[in-house]
Amino acid sequence: EAKLDRGRGPDATVLVQEGTLKVGDAFVAGTQAGRVRALINDMGVKVKEAGVAMPVEVIGFTGVPAAGDTFVVTIDERVAKEVAQDRMHRQRLVALAHTPRVTLTDFFTKIQEGMVKELRLVIKADVQGSAGALAESIEKLSTSAVKVRVIHKGVGRISESDVLLASASSAIVIGFNVRPDPSVAALAEHENVDMRLYSIIYDAISDVRAAMEGLLDPTFVEKVLGRAEVRQTFQLPKAGVISGCYVQSGQISKSGTKARVLRDSVVVYAGKISSLRRFKDDVKEVSTGFECGIGIENFNDMKLGDVIEVYTEEAVAAKL
Repeated sequence: EAKLDRGRGPDATVLVQEGTLKVGDAFVAGTQAGRVRALINDMGVKVKEAGVAMPVEVIGFTGVPAAGDTFVVTIDERVAKEVAQDRMHRQRLVALAHTPRVTLTDFFTKIQEGMVKELRLVIKADVQGSAGALAESIEKLSTSAVKVRVIHKGVGRISESDVLLASASSAIVIGFNVRPDPSVAALAEHENVDMRLYSIIYDAISDVRAAMEGLLDPTFVEKVLGRAEVRQTFQLPKAGVISGCYVQSGQISKSGTKARVLRDSVVVYAGKISSLRRFKDDVKEVSTGFECGIGIENFNDMKLGDVIEVYTEEAVAAKL
């Protein structure tokens, strides 16, 4: 199993089959490399090494590997990174099809015109279990006329490599409880890659099925208004936890908007802003480069380094 732990970062459970795994060892697993920072046995106790047939949780990955990847200790971290980068490069070149870009909104039309017979997807989720369940459920939608194929699934933020793979393969990116960085979203727009973001698995499955049947409902297009980084937290008796933030981009506005809390680009909470202040004054909005205090309605588990993203949603009719 592999997951993105919100406190410890990427980690994976491995079963040692040969040799001895020690703290400090450099390693590669699939397209991910790293150095063992900690080993935790099945009793939840930190150990310095693990022998044959011993399952341990490994902390020290640079990203989340796929369940089933072979975990190999290398001579040093440089070799591990080179192997991981080579594998990533080869993965990007998978299915280099020079077919027109496909979006869910025009998928049914392209089927009718005979332009596509396969819907390719890149799936990223917050945990390995969700990624696997979503991929399996969507692939079951395949029919004799149209095949649905997941060309890559993984855990963690939607990355540049995910967008490039989708671009090269004419695939659609589906994110479950994860968000792209602004630079990745800009790359997707530049490459004309359709990126769909969901927080409910059923909604993703329903959209793909509706697109195949030509019955896609209006979609909601998000417009991100601003992002602020949490740099301090305060506990107030009546207001709960207030975060001292620095506005990185756009504007943070309280009225008519939604907000979500991102931790390592993973959505940990979505709701509304309950309080927005500059010093002791309540304000309607705060612009880029300024500091402010932000309270999120019914959420008190704010951590330093979290990002608060404020956005609106606009319904757009599907074009078939």
